[in-house]
Amino acid sequence: MRNSRIVSIISAIFALLIFSGCANEDAPAKYVFLFIGDGMGTSHVDVTESYLSYKAGKMGGEQLLFTTFPVFGTATNHSANSPVTDSSAAGTAIACGEKTNNSWLGVDPEEKPLESVAAALKNELGYKVAVISNVPVNHATPASFYGHNRSRHANYDILKEIPESGFEYFAGAGMMSFAGNRWKPERNISEYLEENGYNVVWGKEELAEAIANNDKIVFGQIYNKDTEPKNYDTTGNKPEGDATLAEMVQGALDLFGDKEPFFMAIEGGEIDWGGHSNKVMPTVMGVIDMDKAIEKAYQFYLAHPDETLIVVTADHETGGIALGHRYNVNWKAYEDSWNENGQSNNLDAAANAELNKVGLIGWTTGDHTGGAVPVYAIGKGAEKFSGRIDNTDFKNKILCK
Repeated sequence: MRNSRIVSIISAIFALLIFSGCANEDAPAKYVFLFIGDGMGTSHVDVTESYLSYKAGKMGGEQLLFTTFPVFGTATNHSANSPVTDSSAAGTAIACGEKTNNSWLGVDPEEKPLESVAAALKNELGYKVAVISNVPVNHATPASFYGHNRSRHANYDILKEIPESGFEYFAGAGMMSFAGNRWKPERNISEYLEENGYNVVWGKEELAEAIANNDKIVFGQIYNKDTEPKNYDTTGNKPEGDATLAEMVQGALDLFGDKEPFFMAIEGGEIDWGGHSNKVMPTVMGVIDMDKAIEKAYQFYLAHPDETLIVVTADHETGGIALGHRYNVNWKAYEDSWNENGQSNNLDAAANAELNKVGLIGWTTGDHTGGAVPVYAIGKGAEKFSGRIDNTDFKNKILCK
């Protein structure tokens, strides 16, 4: 009995020293926020800051919060079988530290399951984990932190892996293929998740109740309850009562507190959707929405500056967006169209192409491009993310290996 008490005391002291940075300067930060702007290349950031400058009556100079972070780098992102990655291969590289094939998720090219940085922190060091997105929680990027499948489109099977992860908090727009698909109908996945220890909640009111009860949570937008969430919706139009990405992050912070270590993987997924459709304002608003979520993490960092790491990056670039033509940008044209349509872009492809012609912002493709993406960081260990890295480096840099 006496020996077990001594072991417990020593373990507690060792853990305290690790998280205070006293015993090992290379120990992981106690609190880790990893933001992934899906499809957010450097030009997406430039375009958004140009819009913010326009709103401020300037030619330039306005910044998003995350571009003020002291550390900047770039990350290469080819997949195992293509110079241009998709989201599942890039998400797997970021989360698991290894390349895989496009459309594969959480497994290597030999189909061997990979352990994500989230799972490593939870299983080895007892971190609480949140996986958050403003698109469906089983979309490719968030699923890369808990799913294992050679097809990113195996939506129902990926959802069934949530209980296997043991992660405490999942939040997104909803759950794709929540009842299987027309070829293979399944029972509502909410029943399975509830049976396996999760409180599946819909809307902000139910979320607040679950947080107060300290439940393990799977959250979806209230209007997506028992229905298929929209996929690649590029209007930018938000239904009434929509929980913002910032509110989802705040929910995780309210659930976790600051007593125990945690890791959050947070995706701004709507940036990519805007890029695929070459729609400027939905893309810009997607970046701004993620920046507001980063503000929640930054306020937490200010209260715990020696124990918190915030990293902001992207999985790939989408659309090949280019700011300006003939030395100008017509932001008024974009904003007028946006406001006339109720702060949404419901234009068809031809009308949207004409708007881009008038607005003077160009696109090269409706798909992904293969360029390196930006990396921004602040806090404990942030300096490791400076310069040129590869997307397979994130895991070990966060784990300090």
